[in-house]
Amino acid sequence: MIKKIYHRCSPINQRRIDTFFFNKRASWSLWIFLFIFTFSLFAEFIANDKPLIIHYDGALYSPVLVNYPETTFDGDFDTEADYTDPYIIELIEEKGWMLWPLVRYSFDTHIANLPQPAPSPPTSSNWLGTDDQARDVFARVLYGFRISILFALALTIGSSLIGIAVGATQGYYGGKIDLYGQRLLEIWGGLPQLFVLIILASIISPNFWWLLAVMLLFSWTGLVDVVRAEFLRGRNLDYVRAAKALGVSNFTIMRRHILPNAMVATMTMLPFILTGAITTLTSLDFLGFGLPAGSASLGELMSQGKGNLHAPWLAITAFLVLSSMLTLLVFIGEGVRDAFDPRLLSQ
Repeated sequence: MIKKIYHRCSPINQRRIDTFFFNKRASWSLWIFLFIFTFSLFAEFIANDKPLIIHYDGALYSPVLVNYPETTFDGDFDTEADYTDPYIIELIEEKGWMLWPLVRYSFDTHIANLPQPAPSPPTSSNWLGTDDQARDVFARVLYGFRISILFALALTIGSSLIGIAVGATQGYYGGKIDLYGQRLLEIWGGLPQLFVLIILASIISPNFWWLLAVMLLFSWTGLVDVVRAEFLRGRNLDYVRAAKALGVSNFTIMRRHILPNAMVATMTMLPFILTGAITTLTSLDFLGFGLPAGSASLGELMSQGKGNLHAPWLAITAFLVLSSMLTLLVFIGEGVRDAFDPRLLSQ
């Protein structure tokens, strides 16, 4: 499948792919990151306080996918079954069996009967220990990693669409549109983004989509100057003038003739926008203005590490996860930059 996609690419894109994978540090970083990210996408099947499969009275159930009331297993209440309750476990095991995930805790599971007061150190049951609210650190890291990457990807895609559209419009039309647009960008870019987010967070209860929308208001400006410069240069090229003389619409010229050249500079910035989004979300969570309380968050884990210096595994885990994630993304970004560098392509 990968070979088919590769052979369908244009010769220049094939050389870019070859240049990227020639950089061993970038290629290994990409494979490691993809493996970890794919692993985190299945977090519910890896770390959960619900069984993957229950075989009860001749029937199969999947609590990870469907919520079942206690009465399904001859319990007393119509509320969702608590599979950590010894009473429910005994009822199920009388007529069947349960298949548990690798880690029997979710990110919000409060663990009872710990051998030591929370935060407790790593054990065979809690590989990275527990935090100060008796929640499994490994499960929170797994879910928090996924949220951070998905948030950063969504923000990067949204920022790219807006930034490319604004930069292309300013660069292609120029004149007053470009002049007024640059003045507005200078004013908008001068706003203190972090302080605005903190002020809004004190007014509105933040959540994933709210944070994404607010951060999207500011994050798109970084791409405008790069795209604008490419369109200012490209609009005066001979083939663009020829297309205008033939009556080709402005939108078609922008999309088909100038945008591919502008995407070279844009693609080199995307990995760094991704790392910036992760850092911003982590900072907000660390300060308590990010995701809702109780959410799986790497920034909240860092805050716990700061507040529990007697539990060094919290700070060490947060540092290692964040530093490793950002390092991998920076190495991938360097590989993308080299892949789109015309000087390397000409060699």
